[in-house]
Amino acid sequence: MKVGVTGGNGFIGRYVCEELASRGHVPLVFDHRGRAESGLPWEVMRGDIRDATVMTELAAHCDAIIHLAAVLGTQETITNPRPAAETNLMGGLNFLEAVAQYDLPGVYICVGNHWMDNSYSISKTAVERFVRMFNAHRGTRVNNVRVVNAYGPRQQAAPPFAPGKVRKITPAVICRALAGMPVELYGGGTQVSDMVWVGDVARALVSSLETAAAGEVLDHVVEVGPTTSSTIREVAELVIDLCVARGYERVPIADLPMRPGETPDTAVTAQTKTLLSVGIEPSSLVSLEEGMARTVDWFIENRGVHWNVPDVAAGA
Repeated sequence: MKVGVTGGNGFIGRYVCEELASRGHVPLVFDHRGRAESGLPWEVMRGDIRDATVMTELAAHCDAIIHLAAVLGTQETITNPRPAAETNLMGGLNFLEAVAQYDLPGVYICVGNHWMDNSYSISKTAVERFVRMFNAHRGTRVNNVRVVNAYGPRQQAAPPFAPGKVRKITPAVICRALAGMPVELYGGGTQVSDMVWVGDVARALVSSLETAAAGEVLDHVVEVGPTTSSTIREVAELVIDLCVARGYERVPIADLPMRPGETPDTAVTAQTKTLLSVGIEPSSLVSLEEGMARTVDWFIENRGVHWNVPDVAAGA
């Protein structure tokens, strides 16, 4: 299949395109104007998911669509909720209308922390429900895939290490540990935060698309997450230990107040048995220890290219 991937130039999107290509499919990257890069090995269609006409044009030029594009962020979307609402809600509806018009199979990526009251979680979860409505009453063939915190090489760090707009757990902790800076944890890191290797996310998304293409519209969400949960503090301690094992000095953990829009000590563990419905054995997922070791090694190798130590931490 020729598969349109909205947000295909993003962190998860790159892995999805690689997974598609490895299975013999042809990725078509659909990304926001100014973000699509000419160096990608796949065809690129520049456009905005808020544009219904362009989304319909995407559907006219492919055999299926995986919808990843969204405005991300928990606390980042609270003070200004409109961009997340407009992009995620209208973009999601444009995706559904497009696949409905051309009768294409599709996959929608849902947010793991769907119970949280922030603009990102609310808008993403609303579209998850629209998917169910379209499948039931419009005859669409779209499977929902709910992903917890994806991590792995190439994930963008936020300032002061790199220009990313959203602070993500893994690059934030790894960059601080490698830079010799205290690892800052909101709420003391007591939140349970299921982590999943980004390659496993891509595998689940593509498998769910192939399931939809074969005519099987699932009556449940495919949940992609680990078989055992960890707190953010446990993840941070693992990263620090991995850095120490590689010759870096141990850094302390600094506790910060909980961020707006997040819930302390709360999580809903992914129902990983749902992966069986798309042919994935939960025990085949990459373990947190193995995946985080690979990620730390990648960040070490790409210091000065993908991220860098700020001048203050470097002693300049």
